[in-house]
Amino acid sequence: MLRLIYTLLFTLALPIIVVRLWLRGSKLPAYRARIGERFGVIPQLEKKHKQTIWFHTVSVGEFIAASQLINALLETNQYDIVVTTTTPTGSEQVSKKFGARVYHVYAPYDIPFLINRFLNKTAPSLAVFMETELWPNTLRQCHKHAIPTLLANGRLSAKSAKGYAKFSNLTKPMLHNLSFAAIQNPTDAERFYRLGLAQKSSEVTGSIKFDIAIDATLAERAAQLKGEYSLEGKRKILIAASTHRGEDEIILDAFHKLLERDNSLLLLLVPRHPDRFNNVAQLCTTRGFNIVTRSSQQAPSAQTHIVLGDTMGELMLMYGAADIAFVGGSFVANGGHNYLEPAVWGLPIVSGPSQFNFATIAQALTQAASLYTVHSADELADQVDGLFANTAIAQQAGLTGKRFVSENQGATQKHLDIIQRLLSNAP
Repeated sequence: MLRLIYTLLFTLALPIIVVRLWLRGSKLPAYRARIGERFGVIPQLEKKHKQTIWFHTVSVGEFIAASQLINALLETNQYDIVVTTTTPTGSEQVSKKFGARVYHVYAPYDIPFLINRFLNKTAPSLAVFMETELWPNTLRQCHKHAIPTLLANGRLSAKSAKGYAKFSNLTKPMLHNLSFAAIQNPTDAERFYRLGLAQKSSEVTGSIKFDIAIDATLAERAAQLKGEYSLEGKRKILIAASTHRGEDEIILDAFHKLLERDNSLLLLLVPRHPDRFNNVAQLCTTRGFNIVTRSSQQAPSAQTHIVLGDTMGELMLMYGAADIAFVGGSFVANGGHNYLEPAVWGLPIVSGPSQFNFATIAQALTQAASLYTVHSADELADQVDGLFANTAIAQQAGLTGKRFVSENQGATQKHLDIIQRLLSNAP
């Protein structure tokens, strides 16, 4: 009954959702394009006598994690891959990474007849959902179509678990319709079990995000960029990555204090969402900072205070050009972002207190003295200044974090093994 009420409310909300898309399109015109795809109005997938695997990703981070699995599956030349996203940013990343090698459209809304239309057009043999992207009707319709479903790189924060528990009559049947869950850690697994997931339908695999590889080309590009930005080692570089609304002011306050102690410092400021690039640039200039944008390809001079990362898909490159990393989404109640990306570069990491999206990883990195939690602009300035002043501690923090990433790799292969098992039982 609760699922029917959910479906009715979702259906009634569709006009509002479309209007909201149109309004968002005033800033990002891509939101006004391909709206039909969100209603399952898509071309028929051309079948090539291969099994089809559908990957649904929402955030760029989820797509990056999924791309490791997708790459491995494409290399076998045995599968057609369908990738859905919900945002133009995600869509852009899929096209940039895979082009015509995958079939990409926006995901349909979680309403039965829209899901059925999508499934009939794509006919997947397996549906893979990343991290926490579980939708009641999507899982129900996959179950009715005898399509096995996998939650990959599954995670469930205490906050999310509490929210799901409030709607247990909707959550429990949804989890029963899920064929299998590959979960990042035992703590998150226990949360899923308490909500109704059967233990026999799950495996703790670790996180795919540990399986980060810095290839020689990326390492070389990062070294060149660091040389250019640091004026061949004359400047130290702090990156503030994936920042959200409300954080940039705190970071700029801290950076102002840091410049009072060392006016040669350079800040790489990378907002999380592209629709904020212009606003953040204006904020920086209003605060009196000299900036250049990454998109301009202009080299910063000795008088440049900030390089604004206003491009997509270059965060790993920019991490490689930095000396210390602040990871955003942590001074606001967003739960933080991927701490493993700066860790794999051997960077000491600083974070705000909101870390629930990566709680287990944040705790481990903190215990390893690789991640430092701060609560204000003053604390951020003091922590970064201390790390710049004590290079031995900073280097050890980076090395320990890098070792932590290396020791926890291997989840990708475990996921591939699970995918093979599910496909072998698919109709």
